Amino acid sequence: MLIDLYHALPQWARVLAASAYGYHLYSWRYGRDTEDLVCEALAREYWTAEHMHAEQSAQLSALLVHSAKNVPYYRGIWEQRRRDGDTSPVDVLANWPVLEKDPVRESPESFLVEGSNPKKLFRTATSGTTGKPLQLWQSRKTLHEWYALTEARWRRWYGVTKDDRWAILGGQLIVPVSQTEPPFWIWNRAFRQLYMSSYHLSPDLIRHYFTALKKYRIKYVYGYSSALYALASQALADGRDDLVFAVAITNAEPLSARQRQTISQAFHCPVRETYGMSEMVAAASECEYGRLHLWPRVGVVEVLTDGKPAAPETTGDLVCTGLLNTDMPLIRYRVGDRAALGDRANVCECGRTLPWLKSVEGRLDDVLYTASGRRVGRLDPVLKSDLAVQEVQIVQKSLTELHVNVVPAKSFNGSTEAAIARQLRNRMGEVDVVIKQMSFIPRGANGKFRAVICELDQDEIRRSTGTSEAELGAAR
Repeated sequence: MLIDLYHALPQWARVLAASAYGYHLYSWRYGRDTEDLVCEALAREYWTAEHMHAEQSAQLSALLVHSAKNVPYYRGIWEQRRRDGDTSPVDVLANWPVLEKDPVRESPESFLVEGSNPKKLFRTATSGTTGKPLQLWQSRKTLHEWYALTEARWRRWYGVTKDDRWAILGGQLIVPVSQTEPPFWIWNRAFRQLYMSSYHLSPDLIRHYFTALKKYRIKYVYGYSSALYALASQALADGRDDLVFAVAITNAEPLSARQRQTISQAFHCPVRETYGMSEMVAAASECEYGRLHLWPRVGVVEVLTDGKPAAPETTGDLVCTGLLNTDMPLIRYRVGDRAALGDRANVCECGRTLPWLKSVEGRLDDVLYTASGRRVGRLDPVLKSDLAVQEVQIVQKSLTELHVNVVPAKSFNGSTEAAIARQLRNRMGEVDVVIKQMSFIPRGANGKFRAVICELDQDEIRRSTGTSEAELGAAR
């Protein structure tokens, strides 16, 4: 496997490999048009609601017509509806069915515009919050627009840019999980980025991270809420007051009030929450007044209860139509989260006219724990793998035992089981992995699928990590 070859390299060679891949990604994400796109995005934030709605409606109408004609999956639906006597217009969003993840997972190529060449598009994979691997393709144009928006609203709002030196705590296996000596990070020259492992945040190792943050002169930090919280908690416990950043930006997990307070106190900076997904059908960023503003250019966001539009500030299923990716459009796509839209009549004090989310639920995977005291906050890179599975659910039974519930695909075999076990041990260390094949993985009381579940009691967690009861409540 490529990851094994990478881990076998000496540190200097890992830096070269990570940076080489970084330059490849940079070439897809940014171009000569980036700064113009950033300026346009910042200007749109103060348009009138009517102006914003008119532009989005025109883009949506064109996308719907384009998709019904040129995307095999949607064309098949509309051809059948016409044969059944349905004359409803295709350019009205309400006339389209809600799209679940299964069709996209089972036949991703059918969502590509007819005649497109996947080899000329950027391919990625995501598990999202459902535990189901999805294959996605995006053009260079789509990526330029997306990353210009992230530059504008995940950086410029907070006084930083992509050219500043920054650190990220993410889920990539940049060093083997069995490694017990620093470095637990890699410097990516292309992005001026210190990529720090989120799998080595045990109390006895975290202090090495502080040394790296100082050495690389990091201006701001970005990462999973739970990982930044673990880092900040140890900094406070050690009495460190020299870790000062411009901003701490959280992603992928909800941010609790206690986590926000701890991170802000430790790093002497504001903490800003973001929301987004690899499917690029919705995104949001928190302004200086604490509101999570949506990005209308990315997609049309609906909140549905029992299949009908929910009233403002009422929680329902988040259903989104992406506007950026016209090569692989996802229309009325149920993202797997529950959310509530803010009341547009309640104008934000920041002055921006962007719509906003009152709340977002459903992004919190349980934190898992190792016998050595490490917290493993997200296991989505495991679920993103190209495995022959329809669904995967990871359940921690004890500090040394994981159960993996699997709904197998047709080509599932012993090699698939071995790959799942290997990827989990890469992140969790030497644990027993028990794989159980199922025809269906039961949902929770709220009807949602949980990809990762921790069944440890609080005493086990406290013994493993040395975490107090109050801290445990905040981290969980």
